[in-house]
Amino acid sequence: MTKAEKILAKASKKDKVEAGDIIIADIDIAMTHDLTGPLAVESFEKIGTGKVWDPSKIVIPFDHQVPADSLDSANNHILMREFVRSQKIENFYDVKQGVCHQILPELGHVLPGTVIVGADSHTCTHGALGAFATGIGSTDMAMVFATGKLWFKVPETIRFNITGELASNVSAKDVILHILGETGADGATYKACEYAGETVEKMSISDRMVLSNMAIEMGGKTGMVESDEKTYQYLEGRVKGGKSTINRLKAEQKRFITDLESPSLEIRDIDVDELEPLLSCPHNVDNVKPASEVDVEIDQVFLGSCTNGRIEDLRDAARILKGETIADSTRMLVIPASRETYMKALDEGLIKIFVEAGALVSAPCCGPCLGGHTGIIGPGETSLSTSNRNFKGRQGSPEGEVYLCSAKVAAKSAIEGRISVPEL
Repeated sequence: MTKAEKILAKASKKDKVEAGDIIIADIDIAMTHDLTGPLAVESFEKIGTGKVWDPSKIVIPFDHQVPADSLDSANNHILMREFVRSQKIENFYDVKQGVCHQILPELGHVLPGTVIVGADSHTCTHGALGAFATGIGSTDMAMVFATGKLWFKVPETIRFNITGELASNVSAKDVILHILGETGADGATYKACEYAGETVEKMSISDRMVLSNMAIEMGGKTGMVESDEKTYQYLEGRVKGGKSTINRLKAEQKRFITDLESPSLEIRDIDVDELEPLLSCPHNVDNVKPASEVDVEIDQVFLGSCTNGRIEDLRDAARILKGETIADSTRMLVIPASRETYMKALDEGLIKIFVEAGALVSAPCCGPCLGGHTGIIGPGETSLSTSNRNFKGRQGSPEGEVYLCSAKVAAKSAIEGRISVPEL
């Protein structure tokens, strides 16, 4: 079996499952937030069970519209806070922690070999730590709240075997944009996207999260990386049970390794030795071009989101921005993905570098990524963003344009006022 099949077999209490099987799986963690949560709560109340199946396994962060930016969002927050109180939800993070897909791993809710569902499509991010993690709708989440279970069709798997050395101005974001350009926006529909190979083995957990995060952009059901020593080092000090939990996870590791002879497995080889900085151009994520070939003036640069708002991204950008000034024609928003990231950036002096360069630094949240909060663009404006989607209207006006890039390209372009490639 593949890794995805093995995890779903365990979750459905079966010895073996095959791609295409319909199974009922036990859910280990269920997440919803301030934007998708209200519909989930309303639907849950219609089911009539009264109490959620397990208040310790539900995680509710506020991250999309925080602090509340309208009366509607304020009312949504009130509704969700009341649900948390009445159901005694143990893992509630009001407006204090940051983006859901960043804080779930940071706060120890993501473990290898588990099944995680979130009422947000980028829940696949958590597969970077070896989980089967996927986004679901709010009404499906209501059923999970009530029963702790959900049906799945077991997916086939595409294993991207990535080899080669990345150039100094190239990052994991360029790797996934390259894969997206080759695979297409619907080229992995309902498949588990597994990332492996020597390049992935060398990547940090942060970089692996970038790959897993954007599996959904090619239609993937989940993005996955096999857990290894880096995974366990990341989890130390974060998970309940400490060393004993880590030792148990290590002992179980072999149970969830993909068998390369699995009948549902397709392997695609990706060589990144010659890879250069890339862009996803309007208005489709798979419209990928070398950044060096695109000469476009930009109105806004957004550094943040669940894709590239981590401390490694802020460090990359700060190295380029230090001692420089953002172009007068361009505004730059820097939004750390979590409070932990924000605090590290403060301690390392990165925030000072951003502010001195002329950037606007905001509290951890999704920011302009969803097109409904801080920093949206207007008609005719162009945004260069480290986030994950560039559909029409994604960051505000449908008459605006959004290009996607790495933190390195974002920082250099902010200085130049146009899309530019850093020489590092």
